[in-house]
Amino acid sequence: MTTTRAAQADQYLNSLQNNVYPGRGIVIGATPDGTRLVQVYWIMGRSENSRNRVFIQEDNGFVRTEAKDPAKLTDPSLIIYYPARHVDGAHIITNGDQTDTIYEALQSGGTFESALATRTYEPDTPNFTPRISGLVDRKDGQFAYKLSILKSNDNVEDQTLRHTYTYEKAIPGYGHCIHTYQGDGNPLPSFQGEPALVPLSDDIREIADVYWKALNEENKISLLVKTIQIGSGETELLVVNKQ
Repeated sequence: MTTTRAAQADQYLNSLQNNVYPGRGIVIGATPDGTRLVQVYWIMGRSENSRNRVFIQEDNGFVRTEAKDPAKLTDPSLIIYYPARHVDGAHIITNGDQTDTIYEALQSGGTFESALATRTYEPDTPNFTPRISGLVDRKDGQFAYKLSILKSNDNVEDQTLRHTYTYEKAIPGYGHCIHTYQGDGNPLPSFQGEPALVPLSDDIREIADVYWKALNEENKISLLVKTIQIGSGETELLVVNKQ
């Protein structure tokens, strides 16, 4: 079983390396030593507006996107947001401003699911980019982490598909990966299937290096890795921006 799991995880990592445009992606899982949960988030872009971004780490541990060159920013609506925020032991990671929706819901006694029930895919016709979101909540005694995708049905507005994946235990050395697109295209095809098993290591820099190298050189923009100590809640954050 262990060998099969490792082979499956490595196979998907290899498929990422061969995917020109998986879009924005999230990985959540656990380090091999089982002491920390891990969140990985990356962004990619094809247009000048999409590529004109960097991750900025704030003093409070939040991460926001910011225009690398403000003079070239043409439409901030879907590219400027907080991908990472935390509140009362809950660590949120998403690909859009639904981070704030989840953050505000958790502050007021709501849930990850109730927050996302108020949102849908992005209004960027004809792609209708999926909204992907993840949560690690240290107060949740049942689930180690959650992943969600909100997407259109076959790039049309007739129906919103809402999928939430809940993982009762984190498997040391592995995570689950979800991203916005299956690959390049026009329109861009939405991610299909369940989140995929992928490998994780103990060192935050090694994790960042593995996933940064797996992304297409031309289209990758920024990546962050966050680790959360299961016992103490202590966090570590590493941000990589394309030079």
